[in-house]
Amino acid sequence: MSSVTERHPTVKRIRNQGDWKRASGSGIIGAVVMAAAILAMKTPTLAVAIPSLYGLTPPPNIGFGFIVHLSHGAVLGVLYGGIIAAFDIQTRIQRIAAGVAWGVATWVGLAAIVMPVWLSVIGSPANPPFPNFAPPSLLWHFLYGVITAVIYDAVV
Repeated sequence: MSSVTERHPTVKRIRNQGDWKRASGSGIIGAVVMAAAILAMKTPTLAVAIPSLYGLTPPPNIGFGFIVHLSHGAVLGVLYGGIIAAFDIQTRIQRIAAGVAWGVATWVGLAAIVMPVWLSVIGSPANPPFPNFAPPSLLWHFLYGVITAVIYDAVV
């Protein structure tokens, strides 16, 4: 009689220890590109709204906003890497499509729904309307998803 332990077939893991680092780094790079677009289009989002999530404004502070934004990018990048692993997404096109979907999902879930509620609850001066389906924010999150996916795919 042998004793063999089988792994549950529906459970997938990130393939190696480097994948979460690659995913985190990719998310940070995606967040840098997104922050550049935010600065070019609507600086108060990065200077007031994002740091307000953690009580870091007023006064407006782009530095705090940038640090918070990069932190979010890193965490969301790791979640993107987990999605890639969980669904065993193999091809570059599929990973980029997943990045686009991830960017749009973060826009809907986090930027349009969670952020306005959170900012309202804490009494932020940057409280947007609820829900906040702002087209510039969609563009920023789309950029985040694409850049995160392209960098994740390029780093081996």
